[in-house]
Amino acid sequence: MTSTAPGPLVAVDHLVKEFGGTSLFRRAAPNRAVDDVSFTIERGEMFGLVGESGSGKTTTGRCLLRLIEPTSGRVTFDGRDVLALGARELREARRHFQIVFQDPYSSLNPRMRVGAIVEEPLVIHKIGSKADRASRVRELFELVGLSAEQLSRYPHEFSGGQRQRIGLARALALNPSFVVLDEPVSALDVSVQAQVVNLLLDLQQKLGLTYLFIAHDLRLVRRVCSRVGVMYRGQLVELGTAADVFERPSHGYTKALISAIPQMTPGDRVPRIVYEPPPDHAARR
Repeated sequence: MTSTAPGPLVAVDHLVKEFGGTSLFRRAAPNRAVDDVSFTIERGEMFGLVGESGSGKTTTGRCLLRLIEPTSGRVTFDGRDVLALGARELREARRHFQIVFQDPYSSLNPRMRVGAIVEEPLVIHKIGSKADRASRVRELFELVGLSAEQLSRYPHEFSGGQRQRIGLARALALNPSFVVLDEPVSALDVSVQAQVVNLLLDLQQKLGLTYLFIAHDLRLVRRVCSRVGVMYRGQLVELGTAADVFERPSHGYTKALISAIPQMTPGDRVPRIVYEPPPDHAARR
């Protein structure tokens, strides 16, 4: 999709997602997994969202695409309010934003050949003839560094890095402009992670993609992202350029995360900081 609206490609305003709140025997306070989160993602940017497990970063990413329905707030994509779209409009809009999941094996149907997996979005959206779709699948495989000769294989016949490339090819099948990368390399061997990251950067340049890069590897986020948001207990506690966040952090939780980054040499070590939240844990920006 060609972006025509002015301003950022993605804008998130006061996003809230609550889970639970009631049980069979009693009413309980809902768990606010995403708590009044706001940020923007510029066109062509790789925006990083970091935090420990349970911080709400993955839930935020899925709310953006309405894979999880938000409780309240506003998400605009290229000027359109995603949360206001009806079922038919949302299905059409999803051609333009996609997701790559953390675990490349569980996200691929083990009973389908990988060629059919990559073709599936084209079939669902009724794009092209059978021959056109076959050509597009071959093109996508080559784009992510795989061979068209592998199309008839099943997911279990590939390595973890190759399976993540297949997941990426499927995400790119509809030619989206925005892709949520949900910890795309955390399940991979260290030796393969750099290859997949370099592929993501290469595709961003070739295709003009905009990424939301969700991760807990702060060293990687600092290297590849232009801006970074830090989440803690559902709240966005810090937001800024990668340089500002990592070199001049303002929030205690951010400082604690940075102090835990492994250093390459003993002389680079910094004191480990343990973050103690306030009693009401209202860690605001």
